[in-house]
Amino acid sequence: MCGIVGYLGNRQATDVLVDGLSKLEYRGYDSAGVAVNNGKNELEIRKFQGRLAVLAEDLEKNPIKGHLGIGHTRWATHGVPSDVNSHPHFNKEKTIAVVHNGIIENYLELKAELQAEGYEFISQTDTEVVPNLIDYYFTSDKSQNTIEKFLRAVKNAVSDLK
Repeated sequence: MCGIVGYLGNRQATDVLVDGLSKLEYRGYDSAGVAVNNGKNELEIRKFQGRLAVLAEDLEKNPIKGHLGIGHTRWATHGVPSDVNSHPHFNKEKTIAVVHNGIIENYLELKAELQAEGYEFISQTDTEVVPNLIDYYFTSDKSQNTIEKFLRAVKNAVSDLK
């Protein structure tokens, strides 16, 4: 079973995320990952097959500084356990990252529609359609208000998911 942790605050996000994910280890998982906004309006993403300790060791050696992030432990439902299939999944520009529990029943249909629009996919997971679908709606919206535009894109993407 998967575990999801999010953080926004004054502490370093990776410390909180790894600590939170460690409390969910009893659920079982095959990989772990985080996406953290590094304060430069960029996401740094680290994800690894295996135990949470692999991710924690990497973050200790190569820290990500930032106060906003998401973390995930995955139990494979789509795609074999691997670094690439681990969560978080992201759009091409790595400006949108998503973690997800469950199954997206219509992901093959959505993936085909996005591929027809030029989107490329690197994983075997259903979740990867979500950040790309949000990206599609976001870039298709010509309004100027970024926050409203993003919220509309998320709402439209979620309404497409089954």
